[in-house]
Amino acid sequence: MKKCQVLIVDDDWKLRNLLRIYLNKEGFDTVEAADGNEAMRKMNHQPFDLVILDVMMPHMDGWAVCQSIRKTQSVPILMLTALGETKEKVLGLELGADDYLTKPFDPEELMARVHALIRRASALFPKQTEKDILSFPALTIDKDGRQVQANDQSVELTQKEFDLFAVLAENSGRVLSREQLIEKIWGYDFGGDARVVDIHIKNIREKLKKSGLAYSPIQTSWGVGYKFDIKGVES
Repeated sequence: MKKCQVLIVDDDWKLRNLLRIYLNKEGFDTVEAADGNEAMRKMNHQPFDLVILDVMMPHMDGWAVCQSIRKTQSVPILMLTALGETKEKVLGLELGADDYLTKPFDPEELMARVHALIRRASALFPKQTEKDILSFPALTIDKDGRQVQANDQSVELTQKEFDLFAVLAENSGRVLSREQLIEKIWGYDFGGDARVVDIHIKNIREKLKKSGLAYSPIQTSWGVGYKFDIKGVES
Protein backbone atom coordinates (compact mmCIF):
# COMPACT_ATOMS: atom_id res chain seq x y z
CA MET A 1 0.00 0.00 0.00
CA LYS A 2 1.28 3.43 -0.97
CA LYS A 3 2.31 5.52 2.03
CA CYS A 4 0.61 8.82 2.74
CA GLN A 5 2.70 11.84 1.82
CA VAL A 6 2.86 14.67 4.35
CA LEU A 7 4.36 18.11 3.69
CA ILE A 8 5.84 19.75 6.81
CA VAL A 9 6.15 23.53 6.51
CA ASP A 10 8.01 25.32 9.31
CA ASP A 11 11.01 27.64 9.49
CA ASP A 12 12.24 25.92 12.67
CA TRP A 13 14.41 23.00 11.53
CA LYS A 14 14.32 21.40 14.99
CA LEU A 15 10.52 21.26 14.92
CA ARG A 16 10.53 19.96 11.35
CA ASN A 17 12.90 17.20 12.40
CA LEU A 18 10.72 16.33 15.39
CA LEU A 19 7.59 16.19 13.23
CA ARG A 20 9.40 14.03 10.69
CA ILE A 21 10.36 11.54 13.42
CA TYR A 22 6.77 11.35 14.75
CA LEU A 23 5.29 10.92 11.27
CA ASN A 24 7.86 8.43 9.99
CA LYS A 25 7.31 6.34 13.12
CA GLU A 26 3.60 6.18 12.25
CA GLY A 27 4.35 5.07 8.68
CA PHE A 28 4.05 8.37 6.81
CA ASP A 29 6.46 9.64 4.18
CA THR A 30 7.49 13.26 4.71
CA VAL A 31 8.76 16.19 2.68
CA GLU A 32 9.96 19.38 4.36
CA ALA A 33 9.81 23.07 3.46
CA ALA A 34 11.49 25.85 5.44
CA ASP A 35 9.17 28.65 4.31
CA GLY A 36 6.01 29.37 2.38
CA ASN A 37 7.67 29.93 -0.99
CA GLU A 38 9.45 26.58 -0.81
CA ALA A 39 6.19 24.91 0.26
CA MET A 40 4.33 26.23 -2.79
CA ARG A 41 7.09 25.04 -5.13
CA LYS A 42 6.87 21.54 -3.68
CA MET A 43 3.06 21.59 -3.78
CA ASN A 44 3.27 22.30 -7.51
CA HIS A 45 5.59 19.34 -8.14
CA GLN A 46 3.89 16.50 -6.28
CA PRO A 47 0.60 15.64 -4.57
CA PHE A 48 0.31 15.42 -0.80
CA ASP A 49 -2.22 13.75 1.48
CA LEU A 50 -1.76 16.31 4.27
CA VAL A 51 0.00 19.62 4.89
CA ILE A 52 1.21 20.57 8.38
CA LEU A 53 1.62 24.31 8.21
CA ASP A 54 3.18 26.74 10.66
CA VAL A 55 1.65 30.22 10.84
CA MET A 56 4.59 32.47 11.68
CA MET A 57 7.19 32.20 8.90
CA PRO A 58 9.32 34.71 6.97
CA HIS A 59 8.67 35.71 3.33
CA MET A 60 5.25 34.05 3.11
CA ASP A 61 3.35 33.26 6.29
CA GLY A 62 1.05 30.33 6.92
CA TRP A 63 -2.12 32.30 6.28
CA ALA A 64 -0.92 33.24 2.78
CA VAL A 65 0.20 29.67 2.05
CA CYS A 66 -3.14 28.26 3.19
CA GLN A 67 -5.03 30.74 1.02
CA SER A 68 -2.84 29.96 -1.99
CA ILE A 69 -3.25 26.19 -1.59
CA ARG A 70 -7.02 26.53 -1.40
CA LYS A 71 -7.18 28.23 -4.79
CA THR A 72 -6.30 24.94 -6.50
CA GLN A 73 -6.28 22.05 -4.01
CA SER A 74 -8.45 20.47 -1.32
CA VAL A 75 -5.63 18.67 0.55
CA PRO A 76 -6.23 18.65 4.35
CA ILE A 77 -4.34 21.41 6.17
CA LEU A 78 -3.38 21.23 9.84
CA MET A 79 -2.10 24.57 11.07
CA LEU A 80 0.41 24.89 13.90
CA THR A 81 0.31 28.16 15.76
CA ALA A 82 1.84 29.71 18.85
CA LEU A 83 -1.11 32.08 18.80
CA GLY A 84 -3.82 30.91 21.15
CA GLU A 85 -6.31 33.68 20.39
CA THR A 86 -9.69 32.51 19.13
CA LYS A 87 -9.67 35.14 16.37
CA GLU A 88 -6.45 33.66 14.96
CA LYS A 89 -7.97 30.18 14.89
CA VAL A 90 -11.14 31.48 13.24
CA LEU A 91 -9.04 33.26 10.59
CA GLY A 92 -7.28 30.01 9.74
CA LEU A 93 -10.59 28.18 9.35
CA GLU A 94 -11.99 30.97 7.20
CA LEU A 95 -8.97 30.75 4.90
CA GLY A 96 -9.52 27.01 4.43
CA ALA A 97 -7.58 25.24 7.18
CA ASP A 98 -9.17 21.99 8.34
CA ASP A 99 -7.80 21.90 11.88
CA TYR A 100 -5.35 23.70 14.14
CA LEU A 101 -3.02 22.84 16.99
CA THR A 102 -1.43 25.33 19.38
CA LYS A 103 2.29 25.00 20.17
CA PRO A 104 3.64 23.47 22.29
CA PHE A 105 1.58 20.38 21.51
CA ASP A 106 1.38 16.82 22.74
CA PRO A 107 2.75 14.31 20.16
CA GLU A 108 -0.15 11.92 20.74
CA GLU A 109 -2.69 14.68 20.08
CA LEU A 110 -0.82 15.71 16.95
CA MET A 111 -0.88 12.19 15.54
CA ALA A 112 -4.53 11.71 16.48
CA ARG A 113 -5.42 14.82 14.49
CA VAL A 114 -3.24 13.76 11.55
CA HIS A 115 -4.90 10.33 11.38
CA ALA A 116 -8.37 11.86 11.75
CA LEU A 117 -7.82 14.35 8.91
CA ILE A 118 -6.47 11.74 6.51
CA ARG A 119 -9.15 9.22 7.48
CA ARG A 120 -11.90 11.76 6.87
CA ALA A 121 -10.41 12.89 3.57
CA SER A 122 -10.14 9.36 2.18
CA ALA A 123 -13.20 7.66 3.65
CA LEU A 124 -16.08 10.14 3.59
CA PHE A 125 -17.21 9.11 0.11
CA PRO A 126 -15.19 5.96 -0.61
CA LYS A 127 -17.31 4.16 -3.18
CA GLN A 128 -18.87 5.36 -6.41
CA THR A 129 -22.55 4.54 -6.87
CA GLU A 130 -25.41 5.61 -9.10
CA LYS A 131 -26.22 8.25 -6.50
CA ASP A 132 -22.81 9.90 -6.67
CA ILE A 133 -24.26 12.81 -8.65
CA LEU A 134 -26.88 14.82 -6.77
CA SER A 135 -28.99 17.05 -9.03
CA PHE A 136 -31.09 20.03 -8.00
CA PRO A 137 -32.45 23.05 -9.88
CA ALA A 138 -29.43 24.77 -11.51
CA LEU A 139 -27.17 22.88 -9.09
CA THR A 140 -25.17 19.65 -9.39
CA ILE A 141 -22.99 17.95 -6.78
CA ASP A 142 -20.62 15.27 -8.10
CA LYS A 143 -19.45 13.39 -5.01
CA ASP A 144 -17.01 11.13 -6.81
CA GLY A 145 -15.43 13.96 -8.78
CA ARG A 146 -15.78 16.28 -5.77
CA GLN A 147 -17.18 19.05 -7.94
CA VAL A 148 -20.07 21.46 -7.56
CA GLN A 149 -21.66 23.31 -10.44
CA ALA A 150 -24.21 26.11 -10.16
CA ASN A 151 -25.69 27.66 -13.31
CA ASP A 152 -23.16 25.59 -15.28
CA GLN A 153 -20.33 27.32 -13.43
CA SER A 154 -17.81 25.49 -11.26
CA VAL A 155 -18.05 26.44 -7.58
CA GLU A 156 -14.64 26.14 -5.94
CA LEU A 157 -15.15 24.69 -2.46
CA THR A 158 -12.46 23.62 -0.03
CA GLN A 159 -12.35 19.99 1.02
CA LYS A 160 -14.31 20.54 4.22
CA GLU A 161 -16.78 22.89 2.51
CA PHE A 162 -17.47 20.24 -0.12
CA ASP A 163 -17.85 17.47 2.46
CA LEU A 164 -20.22 19.59 4.52
CA PHE A 165 -22.30 20.64 1.51
CA ALA A 166 -22.54 17.07 0.18
CA VAL A 167 -23.59 15.63 3.55
CA LEU A 168 -26.34 18.25 3.88
CA ALA A 169 -27.51 17.57 0.31
CA GLU A 170 -27.58 13.81 0.91
CA ASN A 171 -29.86 14.46 3.88
CA SER A 172 -32.07 16.95 2.04
CA GLY A 173 -34.96 18.17 4.19
CA ARG A 174 -33.45 16.85 7.41
CA VAL A 175 -32.07 19.17 10.07
CA LEU A 176 -28.55 18.21 11.17
CA SER A 177 -27.15 19.70 14.35
CA ARG A 178 -23.69 21.22 14.52
CA GLU A 179 -22.60 18.28 16.65
CA GLN A 180 -23.84 15.77 14.05
CA LEU A 181 -22.07 17.63 11.26
CA ILE A 182 -18.84 17.85 13.23
CA GLU A 183 -18.93 14.10 13.91
CA LYS A 184 -19.58 13.31 10.24
CA ILE A 185 -17.00 15.71 8.78
CA TRP A 186 -14.32 16.28 11.42
CA GLY A 187 -14.79 13.15 13.52
CA TYR A 188 -15.91 12.51 17.07
CA ASP A 189 -12.43 13.33 18.36
CA PHE A 190 -12.49 16.89 16.98
CA GLY A 191 -11.43 19.23 19.78
CA GLY A 192 -12.13 22.56 18.11
CA ASP A 193 -14.92 25.11 18.35
CA ALA A 194 -18.39 24.18 17.03
CA ARG A 195 -18.42 27.55 15.26
CA VAL A 196 -16.25 25.96 12.59
CA VAL A 197 -19.53 24.70 11.06
CA ASP A 198 -20.97 28.23 10.94
CA ILE A 199 -17.81 29.54 9.26
CA HIS A 200 -17.89 26.89 6.55
CA ILE A 201 -21.63 27.36 5.96
CA LYS A 202 -21.07 31.09 5.55
CA ASN A 203 -18.33 30.46 2.99
CA ILE A 204 -20.46 27.98 1.03
CA ARG A 205 -23.40 30.40 0.90
CA GLU A 206 -21.19 33.24 -0.33
CA LYS A 207 -19.65 31.10 -3.08
CA LEU A 208 -23.05 29.85 -4.26
CA LYS A 209 -24.41 33.40 -4.30
CA LYS A 210 -21.37 34.59 -6.26
CA SER A 211 -22.04 31.87 -8.84
CA GLY A 212 -25.45 33.42 -9.49
CA LEU A 213 -27.56 30.66 -7.95
CA ALA A 214 -31.01 32.19 -7.53
CA TYR A 215 -31.78 30.44 -4.25
CA SER A 216 -29.97 29.49 -1.06
CA PRO A 217 -30.16 25.70 -0.55
CA ILE A 218 -28.81 25.73 3.02
CA GLN A 219 -31.35 26.84 5.59
CA THR A 220 -30.66 27.65 9.24
CA SER A 221 -32.71 25.92 11.90
CA TRP A 222 -32.23 28.37 14.75
CA GLY A 223 -30.89 26.81 17.91
CA VAL A 224 -30.46 23.43 16.24
CA GLY A 225 -28.33 23.39 13.09
CA TYR A 226 -28.74 23.40 9.31
CA LYS A 227 -30.65 21.63 6.56
CA PHE A 228 -30.52 21.41 2.79
CA ASP A 229 -33.94 22.51 1.57
CA ILE A 230 -35.08 23.48 -1.95
CA LYS A 231 -38.82 23.32 -1.26
CA GLY A 232 -40.62 25.80 -3.43
CA VAL A 233 -37.76 26.12 -5.94
CA GLU A 234 -38.79 25.47 -9.52
CA SER A 235 -36.89 22.68 -11.27
